[in-house]
Amino acid sequence: MGLIVQKFGGTSLRDAERIHRAARRAIRAKNEGHRVVVVVSAMDQTTDELIDLAYQVTDRPSRREMDQLLATGEQVSIALMAMAIHHAGHDAISMTGGQVGLRTDRVHGRARIKEVAHKARLLQLLEKGSIVIVAGFQGVDDALNVTTLGRGGSDTTAVALAAALGAEVCEIYTDVDGVYSADPRIVSKARKLDVIFYDEMLELASLGAQVMHGRSIELGKNYGVRICVRNSGNDGKGTDIVQESAGLEQVVVRGAALKKNLARLVFAGLPNRPGVAGRLFARVADKEIIVDDIVQLIHSDGRADVTFTTDGGDLETAKSLGAELAQEHPGLKFEIKERLAKVSVVGVGMRTHTGVAARMFEALAAANVNIENISTSEIVISCVVKQDDGETALKAIHTAFGLDAPTASALRATA
Repeated sequence: MGLIVQKFGGTSLRDAERIHRAARRAIRAKNEGHRVVVVVSAMDQTTDELIDLAYQVTDRPSRREMDQLLATGEQVSIALMAMAIHHAGHDAISMTGGQVGLRTDRVHGRARIKEVAHKARLLQLLEKGSIVIVAGFQGVDDALNVTTLGRGGSDTTAVALAAALGAEVCEIYTDVDGVYSADPRIVSKARKLDVIFYDEMLELASLGAQVMHGRSIELGKNYGVRICVRNSGNDGKGTDIVQESAGLEQVVVRGAALKKNLARLVFAGLPNRPGVAGRLFARVADKEIIVDDIVQLIHSDGRADVTFTTDGGDLETAKSLGAELAQEHPGLKFEIKERLAKVSVVGVGMRTHTGVAARMFEALAAANVNIENISTSEIVISCVVKQDDGETALKAIHTAFGLDAPTASALRATA
């Protein structure tokens, strides 16, 4: 038996009973002969409560101090998990991100992992028979400042540790049975997938599916980490996230996703000459605004309109940037449209099949949903719609592509 990494999210650690249940699962894996690393998130709602507390103190908390504050949620979880394992008569040790040497860049709130520096120490503890409990979501930069990886970052911690330690599998435990064809809280007929390819899962995660953090899938793909999403409350098989293979059945559309709380920013009247767009998006990057779809419209008078969508959480920062640029560029008009959503279909089978876009647009038209913007990639088609139409749009395309059916046999690829 080899080494496995188990990650438990906040809902799986909601109370003492669930912490004991997660501890029993880790102990069972150890008794089966595995070396076990457990990565935990903060207990359910803890992060939200800490954010709320920070904003009771100040309406403009510094990003560094927010990271220092939010990292405490996972530190509570690791200690309680270790105590639960001790209570069951087994050895365990809790460790923060800094203690395992999880080094990141210096971007507070959205740090990216650079390395796991203390692999040898972790392996020594595992060889001695300890279950190692690691705080997810956090690390330290080169100056030893505490950093956090962004919402859902514990998934990324788990996959990074699995890659660094050569784990045979990284099990992601949640409160659902696996990855679904759509969010089952919105689409009642959504079905659990037995398998999904890295590229499909990466796209679904970036498009609003909340089962896993997108960067964790990217790490899994890059380092060949086998990932399994399972329910912490039962022993079901879950969903395997794997590398695309000719031996595995492909479907035209694997799943559908809805991303809410988007805003569209329009910079109208920019000079249409080389370097303008580059300078604009350099300023956007300096403000750490995450950019989604980008559209450019060229006018006959030598001006251009540049439009992009962003998460509503970046809206205030985007507004300040728009005001700055309007002062710097006379004639520039800056507009914002809020309360938008993006609905998408994803599937590697799109590479070899036509008519997917037509079917999606027809389904949205039949549901009386107006499309505000369209974007595509090799395996994704996305439409921006009004947020109030988002759930209707998701249900419509889920049905249109046969994802309601248990096997979705009508849409299986033949290539």
